[in-house]
Amino acid sequence: MNFNNIDFEFAAGTVEQLPESELPEIVFSGHSNVGKSSLINKLANRKNIARVSSQPGKTATINFYKGDGFHLVDLPGYGYAKVSKAEKARWAELVEGYLSDKRNIALIIQIVDIRHKPTKDDYDMLKFLYDSNAPFVIVLTKKDKLKKTAYEKRIDEVMDELEGFEGVELIPFSAVNGDGLDDVKEVIEEYISFMEDE
Repeated sequence: MNFNNIDFEFAAGTVEQLPESELPEIVFSGHSNVGKSSLINKLANRKNIARVSSQPGKTATINFYKGDGFHLVDLPGYGYAKVSKAEKARWAELVEGYLSDKRNIALIIQIVDIRHKPTKDDYDMLKFLYDSNAPFVIVLTKKDKLKKTAYEKRIDEVMDELEGFEGVELIPFSAVNGDGLDDVKEVIEEYISFMEDE
């Protein structure tokens, strides 16, 4: 699969604006400021195809990026306290509308910051995905922020923290040095080929 030919295509701010789902969709979900945009940029090998913001809660739309025969779909980051209740409700309605629509979702990449215990919002999202038998993996971002010993300790802790989600693949990743990028690409290719074989 060619990941170098990915371009921004469309941003949907309401359920009604969601485009038709014709291609397999790889969905990126996670807390605000967890590194979703950085992961998409690394996959596309482009600096700012997805805008990286130092201000959490900036992505208020579902953003679609078109690749060769697939879409990358960036959901709004959740859990950012400074956003108004009305805006949070709009985000929730948009994301729920997307996930409950009959879409060609090949894989959901649920992103968690490796440095911190998953938040309540992370657990809620993981439980939703797990209970609904959605195809998903967990990518642990910001691996480069930890020294080797601290990283190994966190991996052990993460295994305990996520023990309720048995069988779900964990992929440590760094947007800085690209560690784990090949594993993310491999899992995307695997799930797209699953969908194409069905």
